[in-house]
Amino acid sequence: MSQDVTVKQLLEAGVHFGHPTRRWNPKMAKFIFTNRNGVYIIDLEKTMKFLAAAKEFLMKTASSGGVVLFVGTKRQAQDMIRDIAEKSDMPYVNERWLGGMLTNFETVRKSVSKLDTLEKMEEEGTYQFLTKKEVGQLKKKRDKLNHVLSGVRKMKKLPQAVFVIDPTQEAIAVQEARRLGIPVVALIDTDSDPDLIDHPIPGNDDAIRSVKLICEIMGNAVKAGVEEFKASGLPPPEVAEEKEEIPAVEGVPLVEAEADDEETISKLLVEHIDTVAVDDVAVKGKVKKPKLKKADEI
Repeated sequence: MSQDVTVKQLLEAGVHFGHPTRRWNPKMAKFIFTNRNGVYIIDLEKTMKFLAAAKEFLMKTASSGGVVLFVGTKRQAQDMIRDIAEKSDMPYVNERWLGGMLTNFETVRKSVSKLDTLEKMEEEGTYQFLTKKEVGQLKKKRDKLNHVLSGVRKMKKLPQAVFVIDPTQEAIAVQEARRLGIPVVALIDTDSDPDLIDHPIPGNDDAIRSVKLICEIMGNAVKAGVEEFKASGLPPPEVAEEKEEIPAVEGVPLVEAEADDEETISKLLVEHIDTVAVDDVAVKGKVKKPKLKKADEI
């Protein structure tokens, strides 16, 4: 997919559909166009501006040799997060966020070393000297570690940026990144707190089509940045850079929209807000925010 996106693509993917009005965060009011039939409609003009800023930031991070960690553990995001991360050879978390994955990074690295050791034992035939019960226990431990750590095995240092699908779902990941001064880019729905995100992208974080589109755009930006960095021949940064000041989005040009001159984004929204599909709107009950906790035992 091209790194540019059109208003038509955003509309077709249902990016403009927010949560039902009973589930919202008042801080998202500035991103809301209107509400229709009890569902908030997100202002795609704002989405386009912030999407452009987020894409530019991630591409710049990758082009300077920085690591971008992709995070999305909800069902709609798991496959896409893995795919876009692997295409750009970046780390990802798509199963379960372990408390302390960033703030207790050394412990996570030790767990990765355990996983490497267990796999090496099997490859070298060490298991043949153990009892059947011992082998079973080791394999169970290996599978558990691989399940939660496979996406971060190659992450030797803390990332320079974190991309998140649904910061309400990934509250612990966002909190840890903020504590360490790591910039967060996130697709945020109308139930999220934009003040916690450095580069928010207002949009539907529940519909598969919406998540897929935003993931592809961000993934392509990171991939392009990685290719640019490889072509430069420069060495990767040894330590994470200091948190960069967030650029004002007002100065970021809109991504080109394929619409007639008379048509505005607002008009397009008005024409589409009555076409709400069940799959495009989050209709589930209130989601409990996960409590921050110490590093999980792994």
